[in-house]
Amino acid sequence: MKKRILNNWTLKLASLFLAALLWFVVVQFNDPKDTKTLNNIRVNLINQELLENENKVYEVLDDTDIVSVTVRAPKSVIGQLRSGDVVAEADVSRLTDINTIPITYNLQNVNADYSIEGNHDVIRLNVEDKASKMVRVIYNTIGEVADGYMISKVDPDPTALEVSGPRSIIEKISYAAVEIDVTGFNTNMSAYVDISFYDADDNLLEAKNIQKRVNYVRMSVEVLAVKEVPIEVNYMGIPESGYMATGEVWCDPETVKIAGTPTNLAGVTKISIPEERLNITGANEDLTDIVNIKEYLPENVKFADSSFQGKVTATVAIEPVKEKTLELTEGDIQLINVPEGFEASLSETSYHLEITGRDADIAGINRVRLNPRVDVEAWMEEEGIEELTEATHSIPVTLNLPDGVKVKQNITVRINFQKTDENDQ
Repeated sequence: MKKRILNNWTLKLASLFLAALLWFVVVQFNDPKDTKTLNNIRVNLINQELLENENKVYEVLDDTDIVSVTVRAPKSVIGQLRSGDVVAEADVSRLTDINTIPITYNLQNVNADYSIEGNHDVIRLNVEDKASKMVRVIYNTIGEVADGYMISKVDPDPTALEVSGPRSIIEKISYAAVEIDVTGFNTNMSAYVDISFYDADDNLLEAKNIQKRVNYVRMSVEVLAVKEVPIEVNYMGIPESGYMATGEVWCDPETVKIAGTPTNLAGVTKISIPEERLNITGANEDLTDIVNIKEYLPENVKFADSSFQGKVTATVAIEPVKEKTLELTEGDIQLINVPEGFEASLSETSYHLEITGRDADIAGINRVRLNPRVDVEAWMEEEGIEELTEATHSIPVTLNLPDGVKVKQNITVRINFQKTDENDQ
């Protein structure tokens, strides 16, 4: 039997080779090999925790983690091949002294014979020590709120931010900046905004390698209505004898801008300094005082100018009392509303009138401006006299006294009332 098998062994071996060759030719003819290039394949970096455990961070240089691969495989495989079938990996445990990692290429779910090659074989990294620190958050607003409104307060949350990343980048960060557009707003607003990082020279820093605890900052903006109102000065007391309050008061500044909700501002027409705050008792010159009007602001109302602390200068004018004597004749005093059937005449022909007040007020006063008169009908009503009789009565004279002008003593004139001849008949 053994001898039969070994007979013509060269012929049998040649037959086996020819059969294998024929199978190969048939297979190649029915499913020939082809090539395909797939682009933008992301290299998966594995075992990154090895760097993290050493408190290191890395940056991929020159996009070396993006590759193009060329695959040679049977046409039936090539026709169905997609980018997701390519597995490109770089193992951090194989990091070299020059910070490169070799890339391995494979196809998943492919059982056929294939070859695969990338356009480059290593990932290049920049590896640095990891650093962390807290940086302050600086806010900015863009645009203007609606006319008649103002920004009262801006609150970023958080106000400080923890950042970490490559030491060379972290050490450059001076502050984090956020901004919000307030154009046209007339009410409170809030929004989550992006964060930017700047160095000490206000240069914007690239943030792709900066890790932060939060990705956005919540900015809250308080928007209030603005209104300008006058400051009213009130006072109390009596100056020193021989002096008088002229009635003139002034305040520096005269007006103030206040802020609040439209509802809170609706009823505010002025800010009043109460009279007990300015007491002129015993004063013999202008009384001037510094008054903090902040305590007189209505509830939920504030000053529109945050730099204004509320201090104003209030002044009450005090002047010496001036005197002036006017001579009135009987022709200067009118007798009006004399009852029908009577005639009236003054007993005296001249009268002395002494007036007091500010020099500026009494200087221009004359008999014409005073318009001295006796209203007989009004006097009778006041005295309860229903019917006038012939007699002589003492009646006060009415004068047109300007504000701030007084008489030292009221003038009383004696008037003779007599029935007319027609009434006698």
